[in-house]
Amino acid sequence: MQRRRIWLVSMKKTINNSHSGWGFSDRKWIVPFFASVLVSITLSMAAVFGLYSSSYTSDELQFDVISVAQSEESSGYFVESDIKTVFDHRIGVSKVEAPRLAYLISGTKGDSQRMMRTLQAVYHPRNQYVLHMDLEAPPRERLDLSMSVKNDLTFREVDNVRVMAQSNLVTYKGPTMIACTLQAIAVLLKESLVWDWFINLSASDYPLMTQDDILHVFSNLSRNLNFLEHTELVGWKLNQRAKTIVIDPALYLSRKSDLAMTTQRRSIPTSFKLFTGSAWVVLTRSFVEYCIWGWDNLPRTMLMYYTNFVSSPEGYFHTVMCNTEEFRHTAIGHDLHFIAWDNPPKQHPVSLTMKDFRKMVNSSAPFARKFAKNDPVLDKIDKELLGRTNRFAHGAWCVGSSEDGADPCSVRGNDTVFKPGPGAKRLQWLMGELLSDGFRSKQCSTENSAVGAKIAEKS
Repeated sequence: MQRRRIWLVSMKKTINNSHSGWGFSDRKWIVPFFASVLVSITLSMAAVFGLYSSSYTSDELQFDVISVAQSEESSGYFVESDIKTVFDHRIGVSKVEAPRLAYLISGTKGDSQRMMRTLQAVYHPRNQYVLHMDLEAPPRERLDLSMSVKNDLTFREVDNVRVMAQSNLVTYKGPTMIACTLQAIAVLLKESLVWDWFINLSASDYPLMTQDDILHVFSNLSRNLNFLEHTELVGWKLNQRAKTIVIDPALYLSRKSDLAMTTQRRSIPTSFKLFTGSAWVVLTRSFVEYCIWGWDNLPRTMLMYYTNFVSSPEGYFHTVMCNTEEFRHTAIGHDLHFIAWDNPPKQHPVSLTMKDFRKMVNSSAPFARKFAKNDPVLDKIDKELLGRTNRFAHGAWCVGSSEDGADPCSVRGNDTVFKPGPGAKRLQWLMGELLSDGFRSKQCSTENSAVGAKIAEKS
């Protein structure tokens, strides 16, 4: 016990001596230590005050990234709001000049000549064009289409017509049609920084007025208007279409076949409303950019949902638009097409012929479908509505001589000058009806398609 007490006393002295030694022998570190602390505090305070003062001084460095200092109107530090600002700015810039249209013309086996005829009928140097021929068409026909575009002197000089090198299988009423359309939109966005509306046509579509007529009328429209026939999916159609699950074989196989129906059923979605309408649309650049970028993820969510949905081309854009606050008030419930339906049950369009010519004109629609290949009514439209004597429909940009059967469009003039004709008056009347308060109040509702039908009957 005595030895243990002596050992504890000895250890205590040793510890005290070691602490005392550290306190006095290493005292030279105290000054540098406090100096470094003082420097750190000074730098931190300078950074903080410099950060907050930058929002009040005009001669500070400007950064390419999003500023941390937000304005009072800002909703927070989110990249989505910055992207939206960029798109809004771009839309404002485009309003200072005449509009430009971007067309997708699609076809399948045996449609190459029809696609070229439709292309020439809607051609204008201001516009952009993408042609897609289904993978079902043989390679030789797709090559012939590409060579026809490449060998056209006007197309080559203006460089505004492109044939998609990657052909896709497209199933009627399947999601592959949406996938092909989105791919064409992406190509148009990549190739041209300036255009205002996207229009999809098929080889069986044809214009009922010149591009000068359309561009003249669209010059006086807001660049934020989207034209797509739409109505909310309700009642028995909602149960029949929304609960059915289909599979598009073109997503997995190399040969086209009909949609496959599954025995499984799914629930009706509750986080968004479903809309349906025509597959033929005239959409603003800002909206299709939103569908491609999808910065709030709704377009991608809808794309996945409609992958197994019957007639997805008749619902995808409609549902995205009507469930997005930014765009739902821009939806005009008309597809700008004249279409005659089978009666009953009014599910499939019938081929238009001479007997439908007057109805087409009276509809005031700029486009019509569907037409059989080389139907005589197309020649009548060329002669009486388009003033087409050579490759292209009449336009003020064609300033060459037409003597001795020469092509006046072989010499190009100012493409911002339009010479509207009777078609412009018809389209102006239609726009007046579509933009009336009574029609606009039915946007993204169950009543919209009925109002559109009344306009068609009135015309």
